[in-house]
Amino acid sequence: MTELGFGWITPVLSYVMACIGSALGLRCMVRALSASGRARRNWLINGAMAIGTGIWTMHFIAMLGFGVTGTGIRYDVPLTVLSLLVAIAVVGIGVFFVGYSRSRTLSVLLGGLVAGVGVAAMHYLGMAAMRLSGEVGYNAGVVTLSVAIAVAAATAALWATLTIHGAASAVAASLVMGLAVSAMHYTGMAAVRVDVHAAHEATPGATPMQFIFPLVVVLGSYLFLTSAFVALSPGAQAMAAAPRDEGRRIEL
Repeated sequence: MTELGFGWITPVLSYVMACIGSALGLRCMVRALSASGRARRNWLINGAMAIGTGIWTMHFIAMLGFGVTGTGIRYDVPLTVLSLLVAIAVVGIGVFFVGYSRSRTLSVLLGGLVAGVGVAAMHYLGMAAMRLSGEVGYNAGVVTLSVAIAVAAATAALWATLTIHGAASAVAASLVMGLAVSAMHYTGMAAVRVDVHAAHEATPGATPMQFIFPLVVVLGSYLFLTSAFVALSPGAQAMAAAPRDEGRRIEL
C-alpha cells in the first residue's frame, strides 16, 4: 500500500520547481530564436538544461513524499543520475529541433514527441531506481496515459517558445506547463502497484535524505541562480541597440 508523506508540501513545492524550470527554459528558447551562431546554440543548451533539470527536480521532490507501507525506500545512485542525464539529453533533442528546423509545425510535433517520450523515460527510470522489499508493477493503460500527457506537455512547451513573448503570457504558459508536468508525474504514480515482501536483508541503495534531497537542493539552487542570470542578461533588442549606442559615444 502506497502512502503520501509530508502532506501537501511536496506536491506544492514540486509544482513550483516545475514552473520555474518551464519559465526559465521558455525564456532561454526565446533568446535562442532571436540569436544566431554560437549564441543560439548556447541558449538552446541552457534551455534544455533548465527544462530537463526542472522536470527531474519536480519528480524527485514529489518522490520525497512517496512511501510504501511495510518497507523503506532507497535509490540506486547511478540509475538515478542516469535519469537526470536522460531528461536533459532528450529534452535537448526536442529543443534543438525547434531551434534549427525550418518548419515550425514539424519541429514542434517531432520535438514534442521526442522530448515527451524523454520525460516519460526519465520518470520511469527514476521509478526503476527505487529499491524496496517488494515488487513494483504498473497498470499499462495508466502508463500509456502518462506518456501521452508528457508528449502533450512537451509539445505545448515547444509551441509556446515560438508564439509567446510577453512577460505575462510567459508566466501563464509556465504555470500551465508546470501543471501538465505534475499531472504526468501523478498519473504515472497512479499506475504503480507494490506487492510488499518480508524483508530478510537490508535494502541496498541510498536513502532519499542521503542522496535525493542534497541533489534536489543543488539543482534547485542552479535553477534559481540561472533564472537570475537570464533575467539580468540583455535581451535581443538591447543587444541590437548596443553597437549603435557605442557608436554615438565615439562620435561625441
